[in-house]
Amino acid sequence: MKTTITKKHSHLIRILIISILSLSLMGCHTKVDEEITEDFTQKGDTIQVQGKVKSQLKTYTVLKQAHHLELITSGIVKAIPNLYAEIGSPFSGRVSAVHLKLGMKTKSGTPLYELISPEFIDTQKLYFQAKTAYQNARLILKRQQDLKQHGVGTDKDVEEARAQYEITEKEYQNTSASLRFFNVDTEKLVLGQPLIIRSPIGGEVISNDIVLGQYIKSDDLPLAKVAELNTVWVVGMVKEQNLNLINKLDLAEITTIAFPDDKIKGTIYHIDEIVNEDTRSVQILIECRNPDRLLKPGMYVNVNFTKKASDAVFIPAKSLLQYNDQSYVFLAIGKDKYLRRYVETGITDKDQVQILSGLQAGDNIISEGAFYLLNAK
Repeated sequence: MKTTITKKHSHLIRILIISILSLSLMGCHTKVDEEITEDFTQKGDTIQVQGKVKSQLKTYTVLKQAHHLELITSGIVKAIPNLYAEIGSPFSGRVSAVHLKLGMKTKSGTPLYELISPEFIDTQKLYFQAKTAYQNARLILKRQQDLKQHGVGTDKDVEEARAQYEITEKEYQNTSASLRFFNVDTEKLVLGQPLIIRSPIGGEVISNDIVLGQYIKSDDLPLAKVAELNTVWVVGMVKEQNLNLINKLDLAEITTIAFPDDKIKGTIYHIDEIVNEDTRSVQILIECRNPDRLLKPGMYVNVNFTKKASDAVFIPAKSLLQYNDQSYVFLAIGKDKYLRRYVETGITDKDQVQILSGLQAGDNIISEGAFYLLNAK
């Protein structure tokens, strides 16, 4: 019985203690809420800070600073297509003379080698036949016109002669054009002469596998190459996420493993419109002057895209807050008074973020503790 009474009393005491604790906790909770609420006064996007939270906030004065934008990638040297030629033969035949040699300077039309070709001789025959037919048709037409003027010929004879003349004239023009395409001077052409293969561009012989007496087919791979290497392209690959930077860059600095102390300047010539699906990169062509021939086609290089240093506004990355897809900061507009200011951001450089619009030099923003203001109501 005594034991039973003691248990009842213990049970009542426990209930009383729990009730007192619950009331105490509710009171504490209300007090905390009141303290938090009293730390802020918000009206629209403007927040007035008071209370303990003030000591948690640090501000930063926005400054303009010189910024040097750059992007580093790798590249490969390439001859410019319009300044590069692979030399083959339009006809099959045997090499009868060789004029070119490695390193030889060329102009457009410089003889490289000569070829004795039955196919070329057949083309010469067609030319001379067409020329003879044209000359005969012209004489016949003139004769028929004279006869008509003297009342002997007829209109029909004149028209037939004119039709034949026009046909032979067109054939003669076509055969002449085909020979001129191979740099043949038809005025000096002699039946049976060898075909002279000439350089189509000015430059330098950079490859030569032509051997005197060898037989060359018209469909053989090119046996000689001529290139103008005073100007070359460097082909660089830039990831698609960096394309926005490329549009802001205007210069490129090229360095090589072979000549690490030589920095070669280049300019962006072309940005491809197509993204490589495998590498997710875009090809960039950089044009470089190459008078000392430090850049060789096929050489791997390092490319540093740069832009001239300019003043830009940067702020600490930790001062930037995000709301949906918009970035903002808390701008100081008075004593302990802050305005939510939306900004447009640019690049991120280490722990700094570029601000394109929304802030200017001299503005004060919260650089640390801005998250305390997120609960402002």
